[in-house]
Amino acid sequence: TFIWTHDSIGVGEDGCTHQPVEHLAGLRAVPGLDVIRPADANEVVVCWKEIIERRKPVGLILSRQNVPVIDRTKYLPAAGAAKGAYVVAHGSESSKECDVILLATGSEVSIALQARLILAGENIKARVVSLPSFEWFTEQPVQYQEEVLPKSVKARVSVEAGVAQPWYKLIGDCGVPVSLEHYGASASPATLFKEYGFTPENIVVAAKESIKKASE
Repeated sequence: TFIWTHDSIGVGEDGCTHQPVEHLAGLRAVPGLDVIRPADANEVVVCWKEIIERRKPVGLILSRQNVPVIDRTKYLPAAGAAKGAYVVAHGSESSKECDVILLATGSEVSIALQARLILAGENIKARVVSLPSFEWFTEQPVQYQEEVLPKSVKARVSVEAGVAQPWYKLIGDCGVPVSLEHYGASASPATLFKEYGFTPENIVVAAKESIKKASE
């Protein structure tokens, strides 16, 4: 089990200008290696238990910056992280239907949840999916994959502070990635996330763009 930290652009003012925006894509391309990027402390617990039980080569990707703990009294339990991906929040309190799916990993999941609330205020139903492990998710039965990412919902946004390369197979032709296709800079995590578009407001813009593409 490999444990890697400093997983995105949020490494701080004392960091070098080469931030690991390409590392997740590279690690996910390694055959036989499961890559896990949990969204919060609860997902870390669930994923660590799964790692121990699986007893296979794995890279656990953790953040340097403070990551908020998702309020599980408002959102769905973290137990679904053991399946690689799960719904954290449905499109609305009363329905599982949605207009767009927001897929995210790591610290970006909490930002996607904030974007969901903004979209709800505009009568747009957004489902938020945490996807800590591509590898674990693709091992799940097709029925479960369809429950999490229904093919009927073509409007999708991926949110990850790295290159978008691994995401296109999940977001499809109508999907819009919120990603970083260049190296970061030496600045505070909050500053960099804002400057490079990892904000609820920018995710909302991406969601609307994807919905428009899906309707054409």
